[in-house]
Amino acid sequence: MNSERRGPGFYVLTAFFALFVLFLYGPMTTIFILSFQGPNGGLTFPMNGTSLRWFRNLLFEQQAVGDFGGAFTRSLVLGIMTMLTTVVVSLLAGLAFRRRFLGSGPLFYLTIASLIVPSILISLGIGLAFQVFGLEPAWYSSAFGAHLTWTLPFGLLIMFAVFNRFNPAYEEAARDLGATPWQTFAHVVLPIILPSLVGVGLFGFTLSYDEFARTLMTSGTFNTLPLEIYGMTTNVTTPVLYALGTVTTLFSMGIILLALGTIAVLRKRRARRIAG
Repeated sequence: MNSERRGPGFYVLTAFFALFVLFLYGPMTTIFILSFQGPNGGLTFPMNGTSLRWFRNLLFEQQAVGDFGGAFTRSLVLGIMTMLTTVVVSLLAGLAFRRRFLGSGPLFYLTIASLIVPSILISLGIGLAFQVFGLEPAWYSSAFGAHLTWTLPFGLLIMFAVFNRFNPAYEEAARDLGATPWQTFAHVVLPIILPSLVGVGLFGFTLSYDEFARTLMTSGTFNTLPLEIYGMTTNVTTPVLYALGTVTTLFSMGIILLALGTIAVLRKRRARRIAG
């Protein structure tokens, strides 16, 4: 057998990819390792023993600085609000844009324009608008709107791609069999696009849960988790901050795995229905 010889370009690209992975996951791995510092450990290497001390401190002890529980709850609720709104609006917009209507072009470009505007300017503009109208900025109002300017364009683009590949013959067959428009949507369209809707929801939640810049000027007097972590970087001098980073990272990965599992189950069910 003739073995294919690899040229020098292969090894250059391999080295570049290895450096990219190291740059991408190195900081996260460092924080994960340092979160297991011993009771007398500090914020840097070398490690002074290993323990779960800082995880117990984070979960079961009162913190002198920072409100972990409150910030996490606010980020979680805000992420769920953003996720549900993004899914509903993206679905409705995807259905609406299946047909051309007056002003559809300008409306589309206006919707995605927020992606090219710096996030900090979006945050500043929304915060100033609330002050002009005499409203108090808060994480559940102004920050919620700021997050939607970030998640909705992505949700719309995903749903546009989904409906561009959608075969309208399925709907025509359902109508030929006497199905009403609602029955056609509920029993034909929705089951087919449901995995994509789960993806849109996951995208909306993760973007909102981790968002910092668009929350900075709009969260009001109570911080979300990214703002709380940023504020703690100048005050906390123990590895409890790394433990918080590890816990929140594992939580995010759990959400992603849950969404992927849901998509896999939905696809298997659809395959069984088609086979049956």
